[in-house]
Amino acid sequence: MKQPILLEPCFVYLDNNATTRVHPEVLEAMLPHFSKLFGNPSSMHTCGGVVARQTEGAREALGALIGAAPDEIIFTSGGTESDNMAIRGVLESSPEKRHVVTTRVEHPGVLSTAKWLAAKGYDVTFLDVDNGGNLNLDAYRAALRPDTAVVSVMWANNETGVVFPVEEMAAYAHEKGVPFHTDAVQAVGKIPMDLGKTAIDLLSLSAHKLHGPKGIGALYVRRGTRIAPILFGGHQEHGKRPGTENVPSIIGLGRAAEMALAAIGDENTRVAGLRDRLEKALLEAIPRTQVNGNRDARLPNTTNMSFEFVEGEAILLRMNELRIAASSGSACTSGSLEPSHVLRAMGVPFTMIHGSVRFSLSVYTTEKEIGFVLEHFPGIIKQLRAISPFWKDAYA
Repeated sequence: MKQPILLEPCFVYLDNNATTRVHPEVLEAMLPHFSKLFGNPSSMHTCGGVVARQTEGAREALGALIGAAPDEIIFTSGGTESDNMAIRGVLESSPEKRHVVTTRVEHPGVLSTAKWLAAKGYDVTFLDVDNGGNLNLDAYRAALRPDTAVVSVMWANNETGVVFPVEEMAAYAHEKGVPFHTDAVQAVGKIPMDLGKTAIDLLSLSAHKLHGPKGIGALYVRRGTRIAPILFGGHQEHGKRPGTENVPSIIGLGRAAEMALAAIGDENTRVAGLRDRLEKALLEAIPRTQVNGNRDARLPNTTNMSFEFVEGEAILLRMNELRIAASSGSACTSGSLEPSHVLRAMGVPFTMIHGSVRFSLSVYTTEKEIGFVLEHFPGIIKQLRAISPFWKDAYA
């Protein structure tokens, strides 16, 4: 028997760094490509030619969002593929170089790739962060060597929202002749970008983080950057990523890029204001609470907060009963009892780290929704602390 689908499972959705709602206009742009506009863009006939032109239009729209030429954009299945394609593609093109530089707080798309490379015999330097989630640029500069093949540093952290100075880091890498890649999955559409004015060589992005569909992303490859394909087949995507294009999703990404460019001012003013209101009120209402990460250099939509002597999973379960969606700073819900690798790298105290919650807003977030959270969330923490033996031992 088929399970019924709950059409509105969330009353307040504050988990936008995990995924975002698809813009209605994005869906509208995609729908014809499942029916009337079904042609293969590689075909010579008109049915395919029309689709090919629309696909190139989406490439231009995405280029406008990030400040790139259309021919510098390769469509992929998402951020993880783009990360792998960037790092492994550069390594394949420079087999004589066996050193990689990254950080301890990367998304698994980069971190797992780096660990796999280390197991294959590559020398990988994992840069540390301080208590605010910031990188030490002197340590970064010292890490680059003559045999460094590639640097991969995220633009903005997905858990804390902390923004790294990737433009400065890329410029230094260029001085040393090292290609620079950034996983910008969380940053694209939230931070103004003009890649043509930077030294960044490769950039990963994903549509579902900016109100586009899941399963589509892109890799920016600066003209002249040497990168070998990691998949083999047809001629698509300049021969760098073979396979028939996922046209409906590409069209959706292009429309999402247009809308993100138009909304970036709202993201950095109204959305940031809602984030600050939520954060300030929770800090004032709930004792023994802290914000994790640099509160100045961070994404406008993200706050990561820890509540001492409570479990993040218990918080999320209570929130879910109220149909409020957010994320925990712990990986327990994934079958691991280990807390977030990002918060561990930052040295968040044991009493705080398991009680971490990430709130991530979007352009759809409203004052009313934030008010609803502020009305109910302090009570959740109070209830959980009332049954916490650790809280009672420390503060009873």
